[in-house]
Amino acid sequence: MENRQPAYQPPADSTFRRRGRHRTAAVRTALAGSASVLALLLAGCGAGAGVAGAGEGSGEKVEGGTLRYAHLQEPPCIYGGWVQQAFLSRQVLDSLVSQTDDGKIVPWLAKSWSVSDDQKTWTFKLKDGVKFTDGTPVDAKAIADNFDYWAAGGNGTVQAHIGEYYKSAKAVDAGTVEIALKAPFTPLLSALSQGYFGIQSPTALKERTDQQNCEAPIGSGPFTVGAWKRGESVTFEKNPAYNSAPENARHQGPAYVDNIVWSFVQDNTSRFGSLASGESDAIGEVPTVDFEAAKSQYQVQQYITPGRPVTLSLNTVKGPFTDKLVRQAFAYSADRKAAVDSAFLGVVPFEGNGTVSQSTPGYNKDVVDDYPFDQAKANELLDKAGWTERNADGVRVKDGKELTIDLVFGLNSIVTTEGATALQNLQEQVKPVGFKVNLVPVTQADLFSGAYSTPDKYDATLGYWTSPHAGILYINFRQNTKAKPNYANTTFYNNAAIEKTILKANSAKTTEEANKYYAQAQQALSDEAVAVGLYTQTSSLAVQPKLKDVWLEASQGEPVFHDAYFTK
Repeated sequence: MENRQPAYQPPADSTFRRRGRHRTAAVRTALAGSASVLALLLAGCGAGAGVAGAGEGSGEKVEGGTLRYAHLQEPPCIYGGWVQQAFLSRQVLDSLVSQTDDGKIVPWLAKSWSVSDDQKTWTFKLKDGVKFTDGTPVDAKAIADNFDYWAAGGNGTVQAHIGEYYKSAKAVDAGTVEIALKAPFTPLLSALSQGYFGIQSPTALKERTDQQNCEAPIGSGPFTVGAWKRGESVTFEKNPAYNSAPENARHQGPAYVDNIVWSFVQDNTSRFGSLASGESDAIGEVPTVDFEAAKSQYQVQQYITPGRPVTLSLNTVKGPFTDKLVRQAFAYSADRKAAVDSAFLGVVPFEGNGTVSQSTPGYNKDVVDDYPFDQAKANELLDKAGWTERNADGVRVKDGKELTIDLVFGLNSIVTTEGATALQNLQEQVKPVGFKVNLVPVTQADLFSGAYSTPDKYDATLGYWTSPHAGILYINFRQNTKAKPNYANTTFYNNAAIEKTILKANSAKTTEEANKYYAQAQQALSDEAVAVGLYTQTSSLAVQPKLKDVWLEASQGEPVFHDAYFTK
């Protein structure tokens, strides 16, 4: 994909390095999901004159029209395993279930469901009369075919969520589908509410090329994919026959607007400015420097994504971070909260838990303060680890090697410009302790190709995983072995006991039991300091006062435009 934003220019005193590349096909799919590396919704309405909250009538409703939306990032496909792709596919694909703001699972394509006593067989009853936009029925066989498609590699993130548990799917009759699991998976319904699990036409999947289905998936949703001008925008056209909105939608039936022009505008100034000029009706990723101004003029919503927050994964099998003492010293050496607050101006929260985000059910808040800013403690740990010498620049040295950390991050894909600033702050903060941090920004293409996925490519890397349940722990910390690789384990840390605890949580009979085990796993991982929390992955919207009922769905934070309408 062409990146039209000018290359990022770091300050003169920052240390950035570019690396070579290689491609690993298996890793490419997994990394797309890991970027994908959401249950707290914070909504705010501007106080400016004439600004009305979503759903408040401030004028006569207008049918039709073109909704112009400006988004930060352009993914390689509309359907895929990255949350940025789910933002797009949510407009054209329906899922079996939806999740409400308070975490309740409600009907969508499935009107009801039940689970067997052993929790291994789920039965879904489907809505009647729903069709894909190619005219084929959304029946039980179509649902079963989608599960088999995912299991066969159709979506790496779906595989990461349920691949260890999924056994088979079958159509009991046209309106009843049965999903068999190898073992109980308590968060199944929550997982199914995500955009990755959007249902596609099996006919389209079989008769069209992978590229066609990637760029213009066929679903039963409120819109269809129109023209995609790479590097500029994709257009979604209204599906006039739409009759399968989720229970938590603001209305049933077709969308009110005729189409959506979804533009890709990476430059923060240009994206926010498009609201003031009237070029955009809504924008995503409100720049933090403009956040207060946005709240005074527009309808603003902010959403803290559940799953794994934006976290520094430390390479535990190669380099300085193989030593737990060095990992712990690194965690103590930076005032991470100050680094985040300064970069994001207090708009995006600091997250001290490196494994589960604060908006995720099962979050263990007790681990947040395990590594407070304490450079005396950091120095003590590094001395104990044998890094007792320093060179003329103050960098610690051991056996003739500097304590150098190569920190790789996807600039303008996984990490925004504000996130890059937070990393620069951290880079400066750890210098007095003796760490030399090299910031290595990489392109979306290189990151997703797998070029920076192996232990020899980084000492630390920044990333996140969206997930509406704490089962994300199994995705990110399942052991990575030759017999059973786990490319989502970006710390390369293997611990059979912790994995067993997470598995107990995933198959627990009650939410309380599951959360107990999830909390234990988070504490054990924090004790090992394999992942250092930085900030929450956060979505935000700013919407013109004349546009009503745009909302952020509650499993991943995707904007929903099916209910949106204009007023005079």
